[in-house]
Amino acid sequence: MVPSIMMRLAAVAALAFALAACGDDPEETAPVVRPVKTVVVGGGDGGSLRNFPARIESSRRADLSFRVPGKVQEIPVREGERIEVGTVIARLDPSDYQLRVNDRQATFDRTEKDFARAAELIKRGFIPRQQYDRLEADMKSARAALDQARRDLGYTELKAPFTGEISLRYVEAFEDVQAKQPVMAMRDVQSLEVKFDVPEQIIIRIDQAEQDSDLPEPDVLVSFASAPDNWYPLTFKEMAAQADRATQTFEVSYLMATPPDLSVLPGMTANVTVDLGAYLEGPQVVYVPVDAIVGSNDLSARVWVVDEATMTVAPQPVEVGAMRTGLIAITGGLEPGDRIVIAGVPFLVEGQEVTLAPAVEQATERLDDVEIRRAAEKEVSERPPAEETDN
Repeated sequence: MVPSIMMRLAAVAALAFALAACGDDPEETAPVVRPVKTVVVGGGDGGSLRNFPARIESSRRADLSFRVPGKVQEIPVREGERIEVGTVIARLDPSDYQLRVNDRQATFDRTEKDFARAAELIKRGFIPRQQYDRLEADMKSARAALDQARRDLGYTELKAPFTGEISLRYVEAFEDVQAKQPVMAMRDVQSLEVKFDVPEQIIIRIDQAEQDSDLPEPDVLVSFASAPDNWYPLTFKEMAAQADRATQTFEVSYLMATPPDLSVLPGMTANVTVDLGAYLEGPQVVYVPVDAIVGSNDLSARVWVVDEATMTVAPQPVEVGAMRTGLIAITGGLEPGDRIVIAGVPFLVEGQEVTLAPAVEQATERLDDVEIRRAAEKEVSERPPAEETDN
């Protein structure tokens, strides 16, 4: 019986030793692969061409109205009809205004004769100077009233102020209209206006370049979805001096002649290509989110660059400039096409494997659009959670 007990104790000891030996070996854990949000410096191409979505408007457009009230007698034009400058496009009933002209004419004729007689009498001293002055003033007042009545009669005809096209008609014949009430909308079809929004970063670069030297205007071309291979030149018109508060972009307007081979109408969209090579020469300054910058032991700035071949990260020293609106200028250390991490950088180590965040979160746009992206992310983060409902 003793040997049996001894054998059991030996078996228990062997098992305990085996378990202890297993506990001494550290468990092997898989390396942590961290998803990161990134942005591509310069869009990955570093070229000088920039594309902008644009909208088409008429270079000249106006809502036309009568300067006097009345009843519409005739509208001799149709919507979409092309008309020349000076063409009558609407008429009011002139009867009341013609009667007013006749009345003012009679008053003027009487006062003119009274003044002519007074002029002869004052020479002989038969009337006082005061009476002569009063008759002269009456005649001048009657003449002004007659001129005003004639102008009002002329205002019963509404004429085209420029050569163009009737785009809208707001009233019909025999309707009563008030002075300054819109009657017609006209647009100039010979010249179109192309409007698009330029990011703040490009405006800054252009302003800096123009202060340094007298540069020519950039080449600007426009194309349309119906003919994407056809490009048409544009002529600069004006640029907004104040940025849009929501997008921090500046509206730029260019003029173009109506293409003879393509139907282009106000309200259409287009694609504008701008060659900014002359303005982007020299040291390139890009702006990245402040969160992308970390400090090293020697207090120098660096960013984490993603090697897309191995999907690992490595620190990259950079030269930084001024800060503004949550962004910081990078004046050196990065090349066009570098992908840098913009969130969670304090938790990265050199050589760590990473994955790119899902497409809905991944920022792959040009750094010119970083401000817009950050504003959108802030709006999503501050949105209140949806209320739970019982099923």
